[in-house]
This record gives sequence, C-alpha cells and structure tokens, in this order.
Amino acid sequence: MKDHSSIPKATIERLPLYYRCLDKLATFEDVEVVSSKELGGKLGIPSTQVRKDLSYYGEFGRRGVGYDVTQLKKSVGKILGVNKDWPAVLVGAGNLGRALVNYSGFHKMGLVIAAVMDADLSKIGNKVGSITVQSMKKLEEVVEEDDIKLGIITVPANAAQQVADQLIEAGIRSIWNFAPTRLYVPKDIVVRNEDLAVGIVSLIYHLSWKEELEKD
Repeated sequence: MKDHSSIPKATIERLPLYYRCLDKLATFEDVEVVSSKELGGKLGIPSTQVRKDLSYYGEFGRRGVGYDVTQLKKSVGKILGVNKDWPAVLVGAGNLGRALVNYSGFHKMGLVIAAVMDADLSKIGNKVGSITVQSMKKLEEVVEEDDIKLGIITVPANAAQQVADQLIEAGIRSIWNFAPTRLYVPKDIVVRNEDLAVGIVSLIYHLSWKEELEKD
C-alpha cells in the first residue's frame, strides 16, 4: 500500500462509491464475482480507473476472473474504516439536525450519532429520535466519555465558527459542516463542507438552461 498522502483525492472520494456498489451487489443482487468493467459500468467509471484506484491499496481479484464481491467489500470497508462504528456528536437540533439523526443509512457506513447538543434552552431535554438533546456546556464531557472524534455542525452560519472552535477544543478531529460558511480550523483538523444551497442552485441552474434551450 502506498503512503496515504500520495493517493489522489479523487481516488479516495471514489472508494465510498465502490463500497456502496459492492454492498448492493452482495446484499440485493446476490452477485459473487464482479469484473472491473462491470463495477465501473455501474458507476460510470472506466475499468482501467477502477483497477488503478484499487491498486493503491493492494492486490485484489484475479486477472480474467474478477473480484470476489464479499471479500472486496470487506477490504474496501476496512480501508474506509466503516468496518467499525465511529461515534459522532451533532450540534444543532433543528430540522436538518433531526433529519440527519433519523437517517438510518449512516450506520451502514460506520457513522453513529451518539450525542446531540444545542445552546437553545427550548431544545435541551427534547428527544431527537432516541437521543436526548444536551446542553453545549456538557460538550467536552460527552466527547471525552464516548471517545468521539467526529463532529457534525447543523447550526446557522453565524454560529458555525464558534461551534467549530468549541468542538476542536473538546477534542474533535474531523468536522462535517452543513452550515453555509467557511470554517477556519487548524491544519490537522479535517473539514468536509456540505453546502445544500449551492447544490440546489446548481440543479436550478441546469433546469433553467434546459428550459431556455427548449424555447429556442
């Protein structure tokens, strides 16, 4: 296996796609062996790219035979770290926060939302799914007690930086940020931004241009 820092970012971002596809093949389609061409075809990725991506992490499959679906899924899952549970703390018990907590698909990818925090007194003590919303004052205690390294931010943009600072101070090493704002964090903290507004505007943009073309 090559040094992680030398692996292209695009390759790392394709790994969850391979994992999800392999899980579907194993669970719902009862497929035992898949070729790089078949795997790539389901994802719109050239077979040469599939083989190259996987080669960064070792030798998988046999030439002319293909990949054992169950074994490859297990190997990719181990590379991704989804072969075990990763507890997360979610800050912001609003509509989006509640939706994320109630989404059952995260557990399949190793993410377990273990705690929900908020600074709003009217939300503290309420239930989100089976989780009781706790005060931000207990953040450090909760992170330490459950050995949490991942934080999820679903607060308004104007509160996001303060929340990020609090998470980092409490010991969080990775942040999944849903607030539509840039976070300023130390270099050793990993941040993944999910700007829902940008995604929606992108869809509308394409719809708008399609309508204009249809008028011509």
